[in-house]
Amino acid sequence: MIAGLGNPGRKYAGTRHNVGFEVLDFLAVRHRLDWLAKPLTFMNLSGHAVGELLRYFKIDLPDLLIVVDDVNLELGRLRARAGGSAGGHNGLKSLIAQLGTEDFARVRIGVGRGDARRDLADHVLATFDPDERTVVAETVSRTADAVELFVAEGIGPVMNRFNRKEDGNGKEEKEE
Repeated sequence: MIAGLGNPGRKYAGTRHNVGFEVLDFLAVRHRLDWLAKPLTFMNLSGHAVGELLRYFKIDLPDLLIVVDDVNLELGRLRARAGGSAGGHNGLKSLIAQLGTEDFARVRIGVGRGDARRDLADHVLATFDPDERTVVAETVSRTADAVELFVAEGIGPVMNRFNRKEDGNGKEEKEE
């Protein structure tokens, strides 16, 4: 199961917090799909919806991938993990609480922290600036590629391929 996290409703469309939904929308168009999971609970209750889907469809945790925003990563950066803490993210906190474990795969999409003087909630609930949209579109496409690789080969190859950062010369450096 591929679950993108975000907030429901037009009010939140295009916000940093909804970049997980954008990836699923992109995949749905790319593959003509309508079965990707976009919880209609708000972000901080995402675990309830995902947990219910896992139980209903009898999906094992190794077959779950969460796609989520991350303010601790620079805009456009991806970080895939097989498990780990919530890192302060309320959607991941909800999932961990509902699933009773941190051991589920996730791809975090860097949306940047923005101005440190700005309230973090305001930042994640804001839309991307016009000059950021090109980077976001490229990142959504790359994240969709990561999701496809997860489906085909699991989280290990996703981490090996997508946890990289360009060195400024167009070459990728492996993340430490």
